[in-house]
Amino acid sequence: MIMHAKHSEKTQYFLDLEDRHGAHNYHPLPVVLEKGEGVHVWDVDGKRYFDFLSGYSAVNQGHCHPRIIQAMIAQAQKLTLTSRAFHNNQLGEYERYITGLFGYDKVLPMNSGVEAVETAVKLARRWGYEIKGIPQGQAKILVCENNFHGRTLNVISFSNDPSARINYGPFMPGYETVRYNDISSLAEALKDKNVAGFLIEPIQGEAGVVVPDEGYLSKAAAMCKEANVLFIADEIQTGLGRTGKMLACEHEAVRPDMIILGKALSGGTMPVSAVLADDEIMMTIKPGEHGSTYGGNPLACAVAVESLKVLQEEGMCENAAVQGDYFRSCLLNLSSPHIKIVRGKGLFTAVVVNTDSGNKDAAYTLCMEMMGNGLLAKPTHGDKIRFAPPLVITKDQIDECVAIIAKSLNAL
Repeated sequence: MIMHAKHSEKTQYFLDLEDRHGAHNYHPLPVVLEKGEGVHVWDVDGKRYFDFLSGYSAVNQGHCHPRIIQAMIAQAQKLTLTSRAFHNNQLGEYERYITGLFGYDKVLPMNSGVEAVETAVKLARRWGYEIKGIPQGQAKILVCENNFHGRTLNVISFSNDPSARINYGPFMPGYETVRYNDISSLAEALKDKNVAGFLIEPIQGEAGVVVPDEGYLSKAAAMCKEANVLFIADEIQTGLGRTGKMLACEHEAVRPDMIILGKALSGGTMPVSAVLADDEIMMTIKPGEHGSTYGGNPLACAVAVESLKVLQEEGMCENAAVQGDYFRSCLLNLSSPHIKIVRGKGLFTAVVVNTDSGNKDAAYTLCMEMMGNGLLAKPTHGDKIRFAPPLVITKDQIDECVAIIAKSLNAL
């Protein structure tokens, strides 16, 4: 592995502090950040970097977007939390805004992304029993191979990633796995009358920005409708402008029965998530049957509305579409022997790093090189690197970043 200069005393202090007092459930790059603005972040030594991870797409609007921060401050000075034991004057406004924007009857607000996934699964099962008529205790949810929907015990029950599952069992039953981007696999599974829902990432993010064939999503949605099965789109990472549309499903004119949102719903300021669905699904849950102390809190509602407005009013979806195409074309033009595959949609891109030489750490080595040259990205599943900068990035900044990537590749 290529060695870099020793960390500064200041950086090492914070690295040691985390190592000593924090759980070791992450393996971050050895950089300690203290400031962010737009597409840039700065470390504790004042070095500036391009952020090409965007908090796993939570920071689509750019770091510390002034409108979002101002909305947060203004609401924080008035009222932050009431719990759902009482009404607050922000929740209804948020509900009206987000349901109108995406065209659904109702929204159920939660906090983290995985809470929204859990909510969608509960809704699908409840709908399956009460509307579809599935016999009690027999409802199934179809999921895809190589999915990533979160880290709760229930959600890892339908993961096939060993690192997510080893020594965490026993697992929750009621899930069946189909092959991603394989209509025949889905068709076979849909023959089971006890299937209530099909949970899918329109583009698989953690798996390495795996984009399905054109037409797959629309065919899958049509097949689910014919089988009376709910099509549930996990748009936590792909939604809110990341792929060049407000929702990745819009690329194929698919209207899911349920949409799961999170991450950029707050512009990276706090955990905010949501499930959108029509009344037939949403109204199966009655008072006291599901909830969250912080879900729908006034601070989150005010921030979410402003975050959604910023995406639309500042043309971030359109910019993601244009700059994403340009970025991938620039990567391909590098013609680097170290890059096997370039794929993606909008500003959601991945490269598969060539490990044919036997260097299984090539992707991590490349990320370390890029960090040294002023660009932050992280490997996933060994040989893949996600490139997902904030949606405010410009063509000139893309050019600057491609030069950094080229320089880093040459060091391999």
